[in-house]
Amino acid sequence: MKYLFLLITLQFNLPAWAATEQPQGTIQSQGTILSQTVQSQDRLRLCAVYPHLKDSYWLSINFGMSERAKQRGISLKVLEAGGYQNSQEQWTQIEQCLQWQADAILVGSVYYKQLSAKLAELNKTVPLFGLVNEVSTTNLTGRTGVSWYQMGAKLGQFLSNKHPKTSNETKLKLAWFPGPQAGGGSKQATLGLKDALKNSDVEIVSIKYGFNNKMRQFSLLSETLAEFTDLDYLAGNAVMAEMAIGELVKLEKNQRPQILSHYLSHGVYRGIKRGKILMANTDQMVLQGAMAIDQATDYLLKQAIIKDQGPEILTLTKERLAQFPTEQSLSPSYFKPVYSVNP
Repeated sequence: MKYLFLLITLQFNLPAWAATEQPQGTIQSQGTILSQTVQSQDRLRLCAVYPHLKDSYWLSINFGMSERAKQRGISLKVLEAGGYQNSQEQWTQIEQCLQWQADAILVGSVYYKQLSAKLAELNKTVPLFGLVNEVSTTNLTGRTGVSWYQMGAKLGQFLSNKHPKTSNETKLKLAWFPGPQAGGGSKQATLGLKDALKNSDVEIVSIKYGFNNKMRQFSLLSETLAEFTDLDYLAGNAVMAEMAIGELVKLEKNQRPQILSHYLSHGVYRGIKRGKILMANTDQMVLQGAMAIDQATDYLLKQAIIKDQGPEILTLTKERLAQFPTEQSLSPSYFKPVYSVNP
């Protein structure tokens, strides 16, 4: 069904490795189908700005984009702001894309609102495409990404199905770590989670916002575990979920909450495989990166595009590992960040 969904949704923008059948003239590489028959372009220049490249989520986006850029024979320049707090740095990098004479710019925004007015104005002269993270303006040429509200809601729905609402006064307790308060879709994911839990016996007893780095998440996690000794669930960002595995070993078995992540990373995948993490969503980051390249490239070629596109959100548990299309979500273990692709 996921492939049928992608075929309907993406139409002409379907990346080669999402095809249900291997197209004529393709090669198999690292479990991913790479097309040799995709139309090439004469020196189209795409520039992409990311919030950061510090975790495997954005690394997987980078893999999907760089591989697809190679397939389509276009130039790709990648810049990263170094963190969600660096909105001015991101704007400076967008200016660098203009100096590089990019034909289009793909923006993985650091903040939902902060740069939106500038982006909408700039889009009048250079095509801008939203990448993964939502912005408040709708006045961009296109966007590739999923709803972070739905990412939170999918996690909440998983728990609601597991613990449907009853008349019991005692509820299961969940601590929520969505990520940075003003960026990365944290507020939208929190709203989606809250809405999905309304019909469950699970209540959110703590919300801890903070940047998705190990030091900050360790601090928030330690603080929460000291404050609540009777938690049933720890849920939120992948950095927290990965760190929680080691921290919970210090607790008695009957005091260990179960761990959930509202997005996927390599560490979370391993945690699910080992039975240490209960579930995670994935917005299929590798596929998403490829779709973003296709969207911008096809627009510049004056081909039909879907203005707001995104892959299906999948829910991963240990029971679903055998059927899970890992290569559409996670970059290969050997992959290092790619900042430049030249035809």
